[in-house]
Amino acid sequence: MDDPRTSGPGRLLVAVYAIFALAACSRAIVQIATEFSNAPLPYLLSLLSGIVYVIATLALARPGATWRRVALATCTFELVGVIGVGLFSVLDSGDFPDATVWSNFGQGYGYVPLVLPMIGLYWLWRTRTQVPVTPV
Repeated sequence: MDDPRTSGPGRLLVAVYAIFALAACSRAIVQIATEFSNAPLPYLLSLLSGIVYVIATLALARPGATWRRVALATCTFELVGVIGVGLFSVLDSGDFPDATVWSNFGQGYGYVPLVLPMIGLYWLWRTRTQVPVTPV
């Protein structure tokens, strides 16, 4: 049985997630390797976001209920993360001297980190399977 979540627009969503996984992990690794002492927490949070993007990419690309739950968890985690880190970085910018994936709500990435989990959650909601209710 085909999973509607993994076809059509879902493939584009997976591609965007894959690009963000690569971008976030690459940037975080470079920042950690070269400037870690400048802002350790933000750089580690960037690496965490990259790892979450990797897991979300896999979960969105795979069919099945378990992968769907993983996708829901990672998209939700991303949304909470980008809002939390975004708020913290705006209210206390001293702790975020360099742009990171989630700082300023993903401003350095064109706010895509803020919008992407919303699109992911919408796609998961839109492609949910409806269980028919049988009358008793």
